[in-house]
Amino acid sequence: MARLLVGLVAIAVAFYVYALVDCLLFARVRVRGLPKVAWVLIVLLFPVIGGVLWFLIGRGRKSAGKQPVYRTVGPDDDPEFLGALRVDPVSEAQLRDLEQALADVDDDPDNKKSDNGRSER
Repeated sequence: MARLLVGLVAIAVAFYVYALVDCLLFARVRVRGLPKVAWVLIVLLFPVIGGVLWFLIGRGRKSAGKQPVYRTVGPDDDPEFLGALRVDPVSEAQLRDLEQALADVDDDPDNKKSDNGRSER
């Protein structure tokens, strides 16, 4: 019987500490019923019953209407991101000229490289 009593006292003390810390750290604007200071005093003066009352009555719930809802938008759905994209400024004629210049460099016999990476002369 003594072990059961010690266990119940340990659970009551843990609940008391948890309720007190929760009451102290809870946002003042979300407290219901009484001012926050009054709830702290109730939890302090009536350890178990004050904690139960705090969780049932005093602790307000999150309300979806007061907090803004943020939505993640992918880049393909974001008009700002899509507006920032622009067409590549290289035209088809410039692209063909670059390809031709690279082909000319590849065909140049003086620019051939050997297997070890050095130019042959």
